[in-house]
Amino acid sequence: MTGVSTARVSTGSTTEAAYCGHCGEPYDGGDGPPSYAHRNCRARLAMEPPRYCAACRRRMKVQVTPLGWSAECSRHGVLVP
Repeated sequence: MTGVSTARVSTGSTTEAAYCGHCGEPYDGGDGPPSYAHRNCRARLAMEPPRYCAACRRRMKVQVTPLGWSAECSRHGVLVP
């Protein structure tokens, strides 16, 4: 996992990551984080599910279970880890 969530919507289409999945701030794409502040986000996303939709910056409904997690955006549907 690269740390910044690329949203994979339940329909199977991939959307471009425009925002950080942890803090919701703008993300410039690429393999690495765009700034020093997002390095902390990358570390946290390695252990936690994303809290913000990477496509639209909306706060997601996240459910953590012993077997994993699921996150749902009101606009983009369920995101697959």
